[in-house]
Amino acid sequence: NIDFSHDGLRLIASGEDDSMIIYDCDKAQQKQVIRSNKYGADLVHFTHASNTIIYASNKESRDHALRYMSIHDNKFLKYFNGHTAKVVSLSLSPVDDTVISSSLDKTVRMWDLRSPDCVGLMQCQGRSVAAFDPEGLIFAVGVQSEFIKLYDLRSFEKGPFSTFKYKLESGVDWTGIKFSLDGKLMMLTTNGAVIRIVDAFEGKPMFTLSGYQNNKGLPIEASFTPDSQFVLSGSTDGKIHVYRAQTGQRTCILSGEHTNPVTSVQFNPRYMMMASACHSLNMWALDPDGGSRMDGGVPGLPLPSPNQNNSAFKSSAGFSDGLY
Repeated sequence: NIDFSHDGLRLIASGEDDSMIIYDCDKAQQKQVIRSNKYGADLVHFTHASNTIIYASNKESRDHALRYMSIHDNKFLKYFNGHTAKVVSLSLSPVDDTVISSSLDKTVRMWDLRSPDCVGLMQCQGRSVAAFDPEGLIFAVGVQSEFIKLYDLRSFEKGPFSTFKYKLESGVDWTGIKFSLDGKLMMLTTNGAVIRIVDAFEGKPMFTLSGYQNNKGLPIEASFTPDSQFVLSGSTDGKIHVYRAQTGQRTCILSGEHTNPVTSVQFNPRYMMMASACHSLNMWALDPDGGSRMDGGVPGLPLPSPNQNNSAFKSSAGFSDGLY
């Protein structure tokens, strides 16, 4: 998976080779390689601090702890123990050091990076995925690919304040849940070739995004753009599909240099750029003509690029050239 730092200047990627690589988004250069040979690395996220990360293991072992690490000196700061099976989702609060994780052990756990112990535990009926809302006051838990439960962070021990039930789909499991930055929509990603968009307040199904490929049952990660207007999704054919979040209409398909399934697409939280990953990483910068490739040349988000003098990123240190 991939994750941008909160200031938008760095990106970290974790892969199946047990490494995590940090890139400079301004220079499009590799800055640091972190090895995690014993435990592997998955679901890596920057924290609010500029020099720390948290990640899960991708090894089939008995150790399913979350690892909180200083990237300044490559030292572990804490191990968060509690899950007894693979962690499948990890979400950081946008406002403080609270973290929620969900696991195949049918639990959702809440952590505080300042404390070594679990500060909250929710037992679920089956596989679950979880995420914070943009204000960090509410979190959503998708359970057994059938229910979305909304919790108030301040009183989660009382149970969900809203529960929405959906029709089970044979052979399609929810693999992720996200809120749009305006808080109005939720996205359910799956191991099939569909993404569900639902109303975040009433749980009403809004749109089904389809047309991309997922013939390998992969947990393809999709993302909202920071203005909440578009959804970006990878595809097993190596392309990126772009949809309007308000209508569900696909607006375009982006072709980069991906030769393998694109399993993660993220938009930079601060700058007009995005990244997509398969076995290689593509960075996408603002079209030098002044339009956005997302919507047929219609001007995109009013965000500066990290280096206004660069019209495109150069391929180096493991990067593949994108299309700009």
